[in-house]
Amino acid sequence: MPIEQRVVSGPKIGGSNKIGGGSVSATPAVEAEKPAKKSRKKLLLIAGAVVLLAGGAAAYLLLGKGGGEPAAEPAPVPGAVLTVEPVSLNLAEGHYLRLGLALQLTEEAGEEAPDTARALDLAIALFSGRTVAEVSDPATRDALTAELAHQLAEAYEGEVMDVYLTNYVTQ
Repeated sequence: MPIEQRVVSGPKIGGSNKIGGGSVSATPAVEAEKPAKKSRKKLLLIAGAVVLLAGGAAAYLLLGKGGGEPAAEPAPVPGAVLTVEPVSLNLAEGHYLRLGLALQLTEEAGEEAPDTARALDLAIALFSGRTVAEVSDPATRDALTAELAHQLAEAYEGEVMDVYLTNYVTQ
């Protein structure tokens, strides 16, 4: 004997005609609406929590920390200026650069002058091999000087705060 299977589905389009003689309850439609409301409530709760956290963080930074600015290290106090003897550097295409430096030391460096060999080594590595056009351009020269000052501050661990070019001649 063949087995008959019946599939009971929700209300059909077009009215209340039901197939199979069974009745479909209205609870599935109500249950379908509840998850949508729950997800909306969750979304509103999460959004509210984010707004509260952001407001609390802003209030903490503005009111609790004295204006929200991080505690900055005090600027180093300038000390003596140490002059380094000029050196001739090889540039590209057989040209030369005569480079003289002066190191602006910090007050923390003390009275004993640091060894200038590291400063010369960094300057030689940075300026050597460049073209005359590069080292003659004022913008490039300023960028190279700023990079050298940064490298010197790291190499001398806060004893050098700036560098000045005292001799700068190309040939």
